[in-house]
Amino acid sequence: MERIAVREAVSGDAPVIAAFQLAMALETEQLMLDPEVVDKGVTAVFGRPELGCYYVAEKEGEILGSLLTTYEWSDWRNGTVLWIQSVYVLPQYRRLGVYRRLYGHLRMKVEGDSGLRGIRLYADRANETAHAAYRKLGMSSDHYLTFEWMK
Repeated sequence: MERIAVREAVSGDAPVIAAFQLAMALETEQLMLDPEVVDKGVTAVFGRPELGCYYVAEKEGEILGSLLTTYEWSDWRNGTVLWIQSVYVLPQYRRLGVYRRLYGHLRMKVEGDSGLRGIRLYADRANETAHAAYRKLGMSSDHYLTFEWMK
């Protein structure tokens, strides 16, 4: 898809990003999230950059997709690993290269910054479409399993 620009999101993008998160949770996990909680969660990132950074892909002023990066310190690598989270692309723009542009932007950022060591993400085990997209970009799922405990 031509003319897709990727940029760091600004606070004015928060309502769109929050709407994406509500849609993604419903679509992928059949969860209806509390919009007020999600709004506050998205907005928090803009006020506290140590929490992470959103990126958006847009064309002609329309935001087509977004993702959040958060940071993991790796003592083994003496550097930071970017974690991709909260990926969403509008349904009508899927399979048109929107996520590839977002990922490519991050990969160039990592390759150009000696303090950044790599990119990781997690995906729902059942989301085979996402798995295929990540593998196509050269990512592997061979190395780690993710475990969690949530309150």
